[in-house]
Amino acid sequence: MPGYGDSPSAEMVATAQGRVAFLDHVLQELGMRRPVLVSPSMSGRFALPFLLVQGDQLAGFVPIAPVGTKDYAAERYRQVQTPTLILYGDRDTSLGPQALQSLRHLPRHHVAVVPDAGHACYLDKPEDFHQALLGFLNQLK
Repeated sequence: MPGYGDSPSAEMVATAQGRVAFLDHVLQELGMRRPVLVSPSMSGRFALPFLLVQGDQLAGFVPIAPVGTKDYAAERYRQVQTPTLILYGDRDTSLGPQALQSLRHLPRHHVAVVPDAGHACYLDKPEDFHQALLGFLNQLK
């Protein structure tokens, strides 16, 4: 993601509007039509504003203890109709439950807590993570 890790900072992603435009551009360049957006941790800074502005372009949304959930009011979340699987590890005592407090206002959500997993539940317990993810994806068909 621009501005994170070893990537150079990018002026265009300095605002939520810029991050929405960036993610929209990436999806268009990839030729993606109604993808399921999987958003772990820091990618929440990109995925959440995209969900709130252009969520109707997504077939589904899978936030995995994303950052930035407190940046938006419950009423904004209530307006989103995108099917959502809220995922986090039960040993993630910070971001997981914090994200759930905000994301539970999404009207079409389910919650999956990965047992014995931390913040990166997809690395700690990949089989349990994939089982939850695949179950959600199968429901979207």
